[in-house]
Amino acid sequence: MHTSFFDDSARRLLDFIKTSPTPWHAVNSAEHLLRAQDYQRLHESEPWPALSAGSGYYVIRGGSSLVAFRPGTQPPARGGFLIVGAHTDSPGLRIKPKMAQETAPLTRLGVEVYGSPILATYTDRDLGLSGRVFVATASGIESRLLHCPAPLLRLPNLAIHLNRGVNEEGLKLNRQTELPLLFGHSSLIELLAHHLGCEPQAILSWELLAHDTQPGIFWGAGQEFIAASQLDNLGSCHAALEALLNPYDAAPSAATLVVALFDHEEIGSETAVGAMSSLLGDTLERITLDCGDDRTGYKQALARSFMVSADAAHAWHPNHAGSYDADHALKVNGGPAIKINANRRYASDGYTVACFVQVCERAGVPHQKFVQRSDLGCGSTIGPMTAAKLGIATVDVGAPIWAMHSIRESGGALDPVYLTRALHTFFYDPPPGCGHA
Repeated sequence: MHTSFFDDSARRLLDFIKTSPTPWHAVNSAEHLLRAQDYQRLHESEPWPALSAGSGYYVIRGGSSLVAFRPGTQPPARGGFLIVGAHTDSPGLRIKPKMAQETAPLTRLGVEVYGSPILATYTDRDLGLSGRVFVATASGIESRLLHCPAPLLRLPNLAIHLNRGVNEEGLKLNRQTELPLLFGHSSLIELLAHHLGCEPQAILSWELLAHDTQPGIFWGAGQEFIAASQLDNLGSCHAALEALLNPYDAAPSAATLVVALFDHEEIGSETAVGAMSSLLGDTLERITLDCGDDRTGYKQALARSFMVSADAAHAWHPNHAGSYDADHALKVNGGPAIKINANRRYASDGYTVACFVQVCERAGVPHQKFVQRSDLGCGSTIGPMTAAKLGIATVDVGAPIWAMHSIRESGGALDPVYLTRALHTFFYDPPPGCGHA
């Protein structure tokens, strides 16, 4: 393995996040990485060419979900699929379709809360505006990406003199009346038209969100930590892509290698582009059929497959030690966390945990096992839903981070390296029996 390449994974992750303020931009960034390695885009609405072992292909659905794959030397019915799944979306504030709330002398933008962000972290931040805008053109409706990295929006705190209990009671924000973002004196439509190079009347609709404009950084006495927005879960998306694509000269595997990046995990995944959709199953089935197998061969392929569901994990916080199971507390820079839950909020079971332990050992990276406190609720991931939908053996893993769902999360600078190495080993040097009947 070219360890020098993987050792700089954290820096490239911060660059990836910088160009990916929204799920649509994340897929666009992923597409640039794939095309740089000669991956060919396929379209669900069209016939596919004959698939070649070792070549790269990808499909995009809805602009915010992507499945990339590299056919193996064996057809899927014999070689199976090795899959890494992650999600492109993050919690935050989405702009409402009504242009603005006029409150003289300022214009405010109304927002809806997407997912479960820590709302207080959006206050007193320099916020940009990004997303996709649908424009009427002579040839039809066109989707255009918008990325305004300059500070355009702000949510100022109320002065403590007018909110004396804020430090004792915590900051509480009414989502309808106190979350609208200060925008200034301009027209949002005119700003969008200026950035997109169209007439204001050509703008039909949009999906826009507010994002942090502060770039990701290394921090700590030894620069051993990173901080950025969207570590949950662009950290896993980036690790999966780098594991699939690098080193460039990796020999084709017997199994077909797959990276599946889904939108809408933070709101339940029950959409046409979420993990509950047909996207992954449709793609795997078409791969199997295009390789000459039938529906029975497709079912055989699923039975021979293995999936790693990669999503950020809760790192142990020394100031809040009582929030963790002391025997399963995750340390930053301690390697990938293997997530376990008896009620299967995570998809991991004894077999899949054992497989990923061996993956980490073969990769030469440390690993940790995470279990939530028994008196606290446990989150979930795309793992259980894709495992149930497709019947594929699945393990849930992730890099530990602090401040999950904050606008600015942080973690260890080594953990992107460890996760990428582990996923690369899973793809190109899996332990015997992993994903094979």
